[in-house]
Amino acid sequence: MVSSKDDSSTDSDNSSGDVPDSKPSVYTEGEKVLAYHGPRIYEAKVQKAELRKNEWRYFVHYLGWNKNWDEWVGTDRLMKHTEDNVLKQQALDKKQGMEKNTKSGRSAQAKPKSSADVKLDKEDTKSNVPKGKKRKADSGTEGNVSAEKLVKIQIPSTLKKQLVDDWEFITQQNKLVKLPRSPTVDDILTKYLEYRSKKDGMMTDSVGEILNGIRCYFDKALPVILLYKKERQQYHEAVSDNVSPSSVYGAEHLLRLFVKLPELLAYVKIEEETLIRLQQKLLDFLKFLQKNQGTFFLSAYDGPKAPEGSGKDKES
Repeated sequence: MVSSKDDSSTDSDNSSGDVPDSKPSVYTEGEKVLAYHGPRIYEAKVQKAELRKNEWRYFVHYLGWNKNWDEWVGTDRLMKHTEDNVLKQQALDKKQGMEKNTKSGRSAQAKPKSSADVKLDKEDTKSNVPKGKKRKADSGTEGNVSAEKLVKIQIPSTLKKQLVDDWEFITQQNKLVKLPRSPTVDDILTKYLEYRSKKDGMMTDSVGEILNGIRCYFDKALPVILLYKKERQQYHEAVSDNVSPSSVYGAEHLLRLFVKLPELLAYVKIEEETLIRLQQKLLDFLKFLQKNQGTFFLSAYDGPKAPEGSGKDKES
C-alpha cells in the first residue's frame, strides 16, 4: 500500500496525456490476473494501469491478502488469468510446498482464506521469502531492504493462536483489553531480566540493552502501528502525555510488536553477527512469553462498557 508512494512522484509526469502511445496496455484496470511474487504466483486484480517511461506499470491487489501488500509491478510479473496459467500456479504451489516440507518439516501454508488469516498475513512473514519481498515494497523503499536482510522472528505456534484470538476479540466481538494491564510491558521486561540473570548467574549488559530497545520500540510503535482502529479511543483515554504505553499495556500488545519488528529493524544497520545474536535473544524472549502465557495474557477481553463506548466501537 505504502509502495504506491514510491511511484507517485511519476504520476504527474504521465497525467498530462502527451506520453507517446507506443505500446497498448496488456492488462486493463479491474482485470483479474496472476502475479509472480518471489517463487510463487498469486491471484491478483489490476487496480491501476499507467504508462511510465514507455513501460506499462500496474498497481495490483493480491486477492485474499491485506491491502498493505498492494504494489506497482511491471508486465514481467504478470500473467493472464487463463486455465493453463492457473495450472502453472498450482504446480508451482505444489513444488514450493514440497520444498518447504523438506527444509523445515512443516507443511506449506496456503493463501489465507479466512478473515483471521488475512489479519495474520503480516504475522506470517517470518521466513517466507516472497512475503519478505512484499514487505520490501510495502515499506516504500524498493531496492533498499532485501528479504534476506529482514530479521527472521519465528513466533511460537501457541503465541500465533494468541494473535488470532486477540484479533477475533477486538475486530469481531467488539471487545477490548482492560487497561491498565497487570503485568505491564515494563513488568514483563523486568521479569525476563530477572529470569535471565538467575539463569546466566549474572546481569548481562546485552540483555538489558535489548530489553531497553524493545521498550523503546514498543512505546513509539504502539500508537502508530500496533493498535486496531477500535482501540484508538481507549488509547487516548488511557495514555496521557507523560505516561509511556509500556507502563499501561501488557503482553497482548507487546506480542503484536514482534510481528512488526522485522520491518522496523530493517532500517537499522546491524552487523550480520549481531543480527544472528539478536534473533536468538528475541526468540528466547518469545519462549519466555510462551512459558508464562497463562499468567501474562488475558483469556478473555472486556465487552463494551458504557453505552457511549459501545457506540464508538460500532462507528469504528
